[in-house]
Amino acid sequence: MAGKNILIVDDAAFMRMMIKDILSKNGFNVIGEAENGVKAVEKFTELSPDLVIMDITMPEMDGIEAVKAIKGIDASANIIMCSAMGQQSMVIESIQAGAKDFIVKPFQAERVIEAVSKAMG
Repeated sequence: MAGKNILIVDDAAFMRMMIKDILSKNGFNVIGEAENGVKAVEKFTELSPDLVIMDITMPEMDGIEAVKAIKGIDASANIIMCSAMGQQSMVIESIQAGAKDFIVKPFQAERVIEAVSKAMG
């Protein structure tokens, strides 16, 4: 499958590490990480990843704002949101902003892979 370069965005380093671990074990290539929405937009522009996995709640610029900014740069960008339980309204908002899917924390490896494969398919 062509196009497996992924950018991970989360303000918690251990969360980024967990996702990175799941993805690399399944043959995906994590080409960058960002700790907030501002950095996410910069990294997206710089790296042109095939997919972005984006946390919703972050300092400086949240995930929903970052999705809107990235979609403004590239309307075809693939973005999956991450959210903790109970953030349903934010999930709906991020899907409306252009995200393709969402995964709920704590992560289940199968669900991450399923969402990633589907979004890139």
